[in-house]
Amino acid sequence: MSFFKRDFGLITSGIILGATLVFGQMVFAERESAQPDLPLEDLRTFSEIFGRIKSSYVEPVEDKQLLENAIRGMLAGLDPHSTYLNLDEFQELREGTSGEFGGLGIEVSMEDGFVKVVAPIDDTPAAEAGIQSGDLIIRLDETPVKGMTLNDAVDIMRGEPGTKLTLTIIREGVDKPIKVELTRAIIKVESVKKKMLEPGYGYIRVTTFQSRTGASLREAVSDLKRESNGKLNGLVLDLRNNPGGVLEAAVDVSDAFLDKGLIVYTDGRIADADQKFHATPDDLLKGAPMIVLVNGGSASASEIVAGALQDHNRAIVLGGKTFGKGSVQTVMPLTNNTAVKMTTARYYTPSGRSIQAEGIVPDIEISGIRVASVDENEFVPLRERDLAHHLENGEAEEKSDSQNQNSQDGEESVTPETVSTAAEKEKEAKQPLEVTDYVLSQALNLLKGMTILNR
Repeated sequence: MSFFKRDFGLITSGIILGATLVFGQMVFAERESAQPDLPLEDLRTFSEIFGRIKSSYVEPVEDKQLLENAIRGMLAGLDPHSTYLNLDEFQELREGTSGEFGGLGIEVSMEDGFVKVVAPIDDTPAAEAGIQSGDLIIRLDETPVKGMTLNDAVDIMRGEPGTKLTLTIIREGVDKPIKVELTRAIIKVESVKKKMLEPGYGYIRVTTFQSRTGASLREAVSDLKRESNGKLNGLVLDLRNNPGGVLEAAVDVSDAFLDKGLIVYTDGRIADADQKFHATPDDLLKGAPMIVLVNGGSASASEIVAGALQDHNRAIVLGGKTFGKGSVQTVMPLTNNTAVKMTTARYYTPSGRSIQAEGIVPDIEISGIRVASVDENEFVPLRERDLAHHLENGEAEEKSDSQNQNSQDGEESVTPETVSTAAEKEKEAKQPLEVTDYVLSQALNLLKGMTILNR
C-alpha cells in the first residue's frame, strides 16, 4: 500500500510539474509578446514596504491613508499640476469653475517646496491686501509651508468666511519677509468686467476663464457697442493676473475676435489629447484695433488667447512676459466620487509655439513702471497771447463777440474761473489714468494712434 501511495504521488507530481512547465512556457511567451505594463518587481517592493509600515511604524496607520498618500506621491512626482482629488477637493474644484467658493482669492502653484502666487483674483481679500503675482508664501499663520503638499496648503487657506489668516511672504526686491493678515470671504468670481475708457474705446477685463466666460464676453462687447452708438473704434482686452481656467472658454474668447484659422492645438500620448480648435466666422469688432494686456500673472488659458491673437496679427500684445504654463490638465472622475487631475497634453499656438516654461513675449514690453502725479506749479508760462501787440485770431474775435452778445442777452457765460474750479473738483474726484494704470493708459494711446492710421 505504501508503495502504491509513493508511486501514485510521484505520478501526480510529474503530471502537475509537466502541466506547470507547459502552461508556464505559454504564459511566459504571452508575457514576452504582450509586454505587460505592470512592473511586478516594483509592485512587490511596494507591497513589502506597505507591510513593513503596517507592522513596524511607531503608530498604527489606516490602510486608506497609506494608499491615498501613495497615490498623491505618484502624481506629485510628475509635475506641479497633476494631483489626486479626494471627495472634498473634487467638490471644491467644481465650485471653483462654477464661480463661487470660500477662501482668500489666490491662484497658487508649488515651487521649490513653497507656495507661489500665480495671481490674486480681482475683488478678493488677497487682491485688496496687495498680494502680487510671484510672491512666495513661506508660512500660513505660524505653520511653515515647506513640506506641505499644495492641497494641504490650499485646505488651510480656505475656511469659514470672517476668519483670519496671516501669510508670511517673500517678494522679489524686498529684503525682509512680509506679513499680511487676510480675512477669509466667500469668493464670487465675476469673470468678465467692462467699461468705456473714452468715447469709442472699450475695455474688457477677463479675471478667469469659466464655463460661461465666452458668453459673458460677447454680452460685454454688445453692451459697449450700444454705449458707443453701435460701433467701437478699438478695444483693450485685459488678461493681467488671469491665472487661466477652462480651455474651451479660452477658445470661445479667441473665436470672438477671429474670422477663421487655428486658435490652439494640443498634443499628447492618448488620442483624446490631440485636438485642434478653429475659429468660426464673424469677428465681433469687425477688424477694429485691439490691444491685449498681459503680465507675469497671465497663465494657461490667458496665454492661449494672447498667443492666438498675436499669431494671427489680430491684436498687439502689451505688458510683461507671461507665466509660461503650456500644459493641459484633464480631470478624470473615479468610481468613488474622487478624481485624478493629470497633465495629458501640451498646447501650441497657431504658429506651433510651445508656451510651456517660456510664456508669451509681448510685442511691446512694459513692466514695473509707476507714474505719480505732480502738483501743478502756480507759475503759468508765457504764451503768444501774453505778448504785447500780439496778432489777434480772427475766429477768436468772432467767438468772443458772440459770447459777449449772449452775456448781454442775459445768458450765463462760462468764465475761466468757472472752468478752473470745475477742473479742480474733477481732479480731486479722479486721478488720471496714467497714475492709476500706466500700462492701460499706454494701451489707450496706442489704440488711438492705430485708429488714426486706419482712417
